[in-house]
Amino acid sequence: MTTCDDIEADKTGEQPGLIRLVLFFVMQGVAVILVGFAALFLSFEPVWSAERLQAGLVKPGDARSGSLLLKTDDGYADASRLGIDVDLTVSGPTVRARVTQIFRNPTKDWVEAVYVYPLPSGGAVDTLKMVIGDRVVVGDIKERQQAKIIYEQAKQNGQKAALTEQERPNIFTNSVANIGPGETVLVQIEYQEPVQQSGSEFSLRLPMVVAPRYNPKPVVQSVDFKPGDGGWGSTKSDPVPDRDRISPEVLDPATNAPVNPTRITVRLQAGFPLGEVKSHHHAIKTEKIDDSTSILRLAEGPVPADRDFELTWKPAAEKAPSVGLFREHIGNSDYLLAFVTPPAVEQAQQKPLPREVIFVIDNSGSMGGVSIVQAKASLSYALGRLQPNDRFNVIRFDHTMDVLFPSAVPADGEHVGRATSFVDALQANGGTEMVPAMRAALSDNASDTGYVRQVVFLTDGAIGNEQQLFETINALRGRSRIFMVGIGSAPNTYLMTRAAELGRGTFTHIGSVEQVEERMKSLFAKLENPAVTNLTAKFSDAAADITPVAIPDVYRDEPLVLAAKLDKLTGSVEIKGRIGDRPWVVTLPLANAAEGKGLSKLWARRKIADAEVARTTRQASPDDADKTILALALEHQLVTRLTSLVAVDKTPSRPEGATLKLSELPINLPAGWDFEKVFGERLRAPANPTERRADDRQAQVQVAALKRLQPIVTQAPSTVTLPKTATDAELKMIAGVILLTVSLILLMFTRRQMSLR
Repeated sequence: MTTCDDIEADKTGEQPGLIRLVLFFVMQGVAVILVGFAALFLSFEPVWSAERLQAGLVKPGDARSGSLLLKTDDGYADASRLGIDVDLTVSGPTVRARVTQIFRNPTKDWVEAVYVYPLPSGGAVDTLKMVIGDRVVVGDIKERQQAKIIYEQAKQNGQKAALTEQERPNIFTNSVANIGPGETVLVQIEYQEPVQQSGSEFSLRLPMVVAPRYNPKPVVQSVDFKPGDGGWGSTKSDPVPDRDRISPEVLDPATNAPVNPTRITVRLQAGFPLGEVKSHHHAIKTEKIDDSTSILRLAEGPVPADRDFELTWKPAAEKAPSVGLFREHIGNSDYLLAFVTPPAVEQAQQKPLPREVIFVIDNSGSMGGVSIVQAKASLSYALGRLQPNDRFNVIRFDHTMDVLFPSAVPADGEHVGRATSFVDALQANGGTEMVPAMRAALSDNASDTGYVRQVVFLTDGAIGNEQQLFETINALRGRSRIFMVGIGSAPNTYLMTRAAELGRGTFTHIGSVEQVEERMKSLFAKLENPAVTNLTAKFSDAAADITPVAIPDVYRDEPLVLAAKLDKLTGSVEIKGRIGDRPWVVTLPLANAAEGKGLSKLWARRKIADAEVARTTRQASPDDADKTILALALEHQLVTRLTSLVAVDKTPSRPEGATLKLSELPINLPAGWDFEKVFGERLRAPANPTERRADDRQAQVQVAALKRLQPIVTQAPSTVTLPKTATDAELKMIAGVILLTVSLILLMFTRRQMSLR
């Protein structure tokens, strides 16, 4: 220890004190510098931890953001990765899509990868290919149970196999068995769907994520058996019997980087000179080929699969074509697709009847985040559009329900003001019990015929018990017409379109706050103007099988879309209806039809939808409906509720005795959703998927496809990415630099004091 005597000795020139003093300051400076470097050293530790994560097994708590873990017998290892490439070709009235899913196994195990994903509800899925190295295996359509048996047998035999199953018309599952350590397997599906049209605007929508579904709990009744007494048994009724099939694990965006990078290319061949082309939720870059053809790609490369891709285009001319007629010859039949947009005609003499509008708004937890903002803005706009001679009511629901007024009230300033305040105060929380709210909305005094009754239902549709809702609408709709407004980045379009069809209304989607005014204005044009009713279609010469069988009413700016199977392409088709109080008729010569692609698939898909509707409305028995669906699916090679696509590689690849592990790939939370509103506080498990355990036609080689898609695989790297919000590494580095700086300042100050002495 240095004392005052030592310093005094130094002043008098005594050597021992001077040596000790110098050693003191040197040791002090070295110690302070070492402290600073130690802090800086610690700041690099997370990076090395991330590298060690790749070297072997880790614990879930050790994983950094961006890593996916697969549970093994010894711990956890990096899980299978997924990249997606979507190629969309628009040919006039139809879209042909090719979706390639790239499954990559970075682990040392043999795995079975299972992935739940969405497709358009009107898409006809007809092709499955599996690419392994330089081999391509083409799938076959089989009855669902038969396809499952073929897949399971191949899985046990160690053969690579792929299975595509429909869980809902817009939810599918791909299972890929026996992906070896370090292997990449491509699974490619293709589907056909019609282009959508509203007024002068044409559009397509590509759903990219399955939003978490609210699945009501099953109702269980049970009574204890008494020995020798018989007694009552227990009965179960589950509104969502396949809940485990539609509930993949959802990653918490606060602790996980986005997964499932997706690349999208659209080849737009409109069939007419293009005007404005717009992507509503993703930035795009456009390569113009000619006046009617463009190639569009995502401007920023692959994006996370967390929101729908929506593309709209308009013709260069002021008015869009009002009639389209297309044909395709397959086998001994001709298939026809007709688009006819009736003219906008006002009521001739009498004023339109006043309206009774029942607004229903979903304020459940899935509507948290930006969705509730969009829904409230949409409803506020709608309230402002009511006319003085209208009347209305507002219903809000989550797992509870409130009806604002005891019955519909006049749309005067006082009542509209109360309703606006009610809507403004809504917060998103709780479950999504949609059926009771629909029942309340359809409760009607049928004797009051002085009003046109309309239900405007705002929701994301995130439920698994869709069939219960459809049955409710069918039983209670009466004279009401149901207009579904889909809210958010990933709405359940199957529920929306089917509910609108059963309710004789329309479906409108609002994907951002910026779309509220434009799309609600378009909806009110439908609500406020007469629909085209009593529609019929009659072919003069050909025997025709038309879909839809019961032609629905058509609202302003909407086209009537008919598909038909004909025995010969001769004569004409005459379409009749009434626009308000005026008769309307149009005749289309079949000889003028242009060549189309995939029309037979679209006709079959719509006939299958007709059979499903007939089953719901009890116009056909379940057995008869299923027979119709199965026959159409097998004849036209389509995936349905009753059929699946299965592909099996003939050569076994997994060594005998090697264990096969199941990897259920998680999905992203839809953009704009609030995780805690759906799953509760983050201390709880983010999801509770049902655990499942894995049991132990050659086509032309498509090596080019594998090479072309390889960049997407690299988007899900085997090394862990550490985003800025993932760790406190940056804070440690800053602290280290500060300590090092302080140590240098202290050293300089000490030297200055010595020089002064």
